[in-house]
Amino acid sequence: MTRAKPPFRADVVGSILRSAPLKEARAKREKGEIGAAQLTEVEDREIEKIVRKQEEVGLKVATDGEFRRSWWHFDFYGKLDGVEIYELDHGIQFHGVQTKAQSIRIKGKLGFSDHPMLEHFKFLKAHTRVTPKMCIPSPATLHFRLEPNAVDAKFYADRSAIFDDLANTYRQAIRGFYDAGCRYLQFDDTAWAYLCSPAELKKARDRGLDAERLQQDYARVINMALEAKPADMTITTHVCRGNFRSTWIAEGGYEPVAETMLGKLNYDGYFLEYDTARAGGFEPLRFLPKGNKIVVLGLVTTKSGTLEKKDDVKRRIDEATKYVSLDQLCLSPQCGFASTEEGNVLAEEEQWAKLRMIVELADEVWG
Repeated sequence: MTRAKPPFRADVVGSILRSAPLKEARAKREKGEIGAAQLTEVEDREIEKIVRKQEEVGLKVATDGEFRRSWWHFDFYGKLDGVEIYELDHGIQFHGVQTKAQSIRIKGKLGFSDHPMLEHFKFLKAHTRVTPKMCIPSPATLHFRLEPNAVDAKFYADRSAIFDDLANTYRQAIRGFYDAGCRYLQFDDTAWAYLCSPAELKKARDRGLDAERLQQDYARVINMALEAKPADMTITTHVCRGNFRSTWIAEGGYEPVAETMLGKLNYDGYFLEYDTARAGGFEPLRFLPKGNKIVVLGLVTTKSGTLEKKDDVKRRIDEATKYVSLDQLCLSPQCGFASTEEGNVLAEEEQWAKLRMIVELADEVWG
């Protein structure tokens, strides 16, 4: 029941709490007290440390913790051809808190060339003995985050006109990361969780999106992108309900999207959040086709430092097997520990204790 290829029985979503030396260096860089090269030196050193730590707790996979990013998504989008980050009059609204007031807009033809995260991946690959995993935001979330006037009409008539070029951009990205040596790539995606939330669907309609078409449009653009996936590359997705300073956005079970998301998207695996009742039950997992696709159960929360009881996690895995074979299940945290540089409200020691427990649980459940 062990797995030699990703997703692994004990896996990670991506981001790691930023270390104190990294936070200090980023603050100095913002004040102009150090240069870009000095910041990179600190990032390199701190990434090496967390890669070693992931290996030490027993994981077969390691990420760079997204230590070179401020956001889990905008840093990637902002370096695509034709996309820029800009200041907005509001941030993204979470429960009780807003993010920084930034977003993205389309100012030219979309494309993927000379993206700095290719080098970020190469550094990770050169410094780990386990499988290096790269996480990038999904094409669906790029579209979902666009404000009503965020597309330059000189290049695209409206937001929906970007889909073909967006898919081609991600085909280029997949090929770029593959050529850089990446065999485990993840598309992080909030859009599918928002499509499960009546409140978020209303907000989407208020922003002028055709909410009734979004499942169809997002499935098409994702599958068009995945046409570029080589046979020996694993591409998964993480479906996120919002993760900023231990708060959240979307609630509602996966039922409204499960048939499309699990049955029609050509991903190899799905990291699904199941750490609270907001995610609903395991019944939607019945739409996962029998075979090679994997669901990674996010049963261990990153939103608090309280360590789950092993027996409780095992009981929930057992509940999930009523709808999907144990052989098609894995275990991970529900999300990353720091989707933005601010990070969630828990200590680094608590973070590593959770990852260590996930490794132990995987050994106990799958052998």
